[in-house]
Amino acid sequence: MLVTIAAMESTSTYWKPPFYCLEEVMEVWLLNAAQMKAVPGRKTDVRDAEWIAQLLEHGLLAPSFVPPPPIRFLRMLTRYRMQLMGDRTRECIRLEMMLEDASIKLFTVASTLTTVSVRVILAAMIEGERDPVVLAQLAKGKIRRKIPDLAQALEGHFEPPRVWWRVLISTGEWSHACTEEVQRRAA
Repeated sequence: MLVTIAAMESTSTYWKPPFYCLEEVMEVWLLNAAQMKAVPGRKTDVRDAEWIAQLLEHGLLAPSFVPPPPIRFLRMLTRYRMQLMGDRTRECIRLEMMLEDASIKLFTVASTLTTVSVRVILAAMIEGERDPVVLAQLAKGKIRRKIPDLAQALEGHFEPPRVWWRVLISTGEWSHACTEEVQRRAA
């Protein structure tokens, strides 16, 4: 007798490797454990495989939806992108809190701390520039219209270890670059 269909109970993520291997050579059903338990009968860990086979043979089970590989890949990219965006947001909040602790109100003038102007200004601050007017002149684009406000926002006490700031900024930039790469692949 030729096996034409395989059925397995969905348990956490343990079902994925055998399912993905078998789906290449035969029809595979992923079964909802709650549905199987609802069918009257004796079910123990020892008899699981026999029980699944009997229920399947008598047509008492229906498969759960498992998307095809291209959709699974797209879902994986989408979930990873969401995680990266969350990482990036946390890094921005951390940066904003550190600037706030240094009495630097950059976020009151700039729409976001991820703009080119803000990154250039922060890089100059890390390298030792402290003059708010000089820092404000580094602004690019629309924010240049706010140079007086920007200079005032940059007055503060920026003296934490430079290494920490470099790590914080590079982590945010890495997260941004990864997010863009994932978006490019998902398109």
